[in-house]
Amino acid sequence: MHSASREITGFRMPRDAGPGPVGRVRDWLDERGKAAWIVAMILGFIAFWPIGLAILAYMIWSKRMFGCSKRSHHHHRRYHSTPTGNTAFDTYREETLKRLEDEHSEFMDFLQKLREAKDKAEFDQFMEQRDTKSEQ
Repeated sequence: MHSASREITGFRMPRDAGPGPVGRVRDWLDERGKAAWIVAMILGFIAFWPIGLAILAYMIWSKRMFGCSKRSHHHHRRYHSTPTGNTAFDTYREETLKRLEDEHSEFMDFLQKLREAKDKAEFDQFMEQRDTKSEQ
């Protein structure tokens, strides 16, 4: 798994939590769906309200609150393909699904690069305008 990151003036910020404890908890909750996230948030509020608030903020930020996460969609597609008994068709279907998932991943990476380029262009324009105002 590659991790996307943003670089701002030499400082790299990880986009996703890695294989550490936070990443394992996130993956575990993703496998169980939105209900598990909601239960974790409620338990967080019960244990210590800032934890629940942090989980709620993360759910909204990562779009887990209003839809399924990308990971759970990915897992559901792969695990719901049950064998039909026709090995040629099953092989074709698996290869096609793998190709489509790879294309989807490449497209999402492309979109991320476009967003980053747009962000950089907007930031460069802001800095240019700021420099112009400071010179006047």
